[in-house]
Amino acid sequence: MSFTFKAKIYKVGINACVDVPTEITGKMEPRAGHIKIKGKINGFDFGKNLVPVKDGPYRLFVNIPMLKGGQTGLGQYAEFEIRQNFESEKKTYPMPPQLKERLRSKGLEEDFNKLTASRKKDILKYLNYIKTEATLERNIEKLITKMENREKDIRIP
Repeated sequence: MSFTFKAKIYKVGINACVDVPTEITGKMEPRAGHIKIKGKINGFDFGKNLVPVKDGPYRLFVNIPMLKGGQTGLGQYAEFEIRQNFESEKKTYPMPPQLKERLRSKGLEEDFNKLTASRKKDILKYLNYIKTEATLERNIEKLITKMENREKDIRIP
C-alpha cells in the first residue's frame, strides 16, 4: 500500500528531515523500532528507514542525493510517496569454490560454519571483492592457517 503526503523539509542538528503523518505510520509495522520504506521525493526514488521520535511522529531523514534528485531543499515543501519495504536487504556473499574446496580438504568446514554469522559474512564479502586469483589464493591460505592454528579472532587480510 502506497501513501502520499506533502511536507516541509526542516533541519534537526545538521540533518534535513520531514515528519511523516501519524495517519500513515499508524498503518505500517515497525521492525526493531524503525520502519523500512521505499519511496519517492518529487518523483525521485529512494530507500530509507523511518526513525521513531519520542513523543512525536516518525521522522524521515532527507539526504543530499534525495534533495538533489527531488530538486528541493531546506525550507521547501516536497511531495512524498512512500510504502513499507518488507524485502530483506541483507546482502549475501557466495563462498568462493576455492575456499569451499580448501575447507573440505583440510576438514575445516564445520569449524567455518561455527563462526558467527557476521564473521562469516565479513570473510566472504572480503573474498568476493578480490580481483586477482593470486590474491584470492593468498588470502584463503591465511584464513586456513588461522583456522588450523585455532586462533580466537579469525579475520582476513
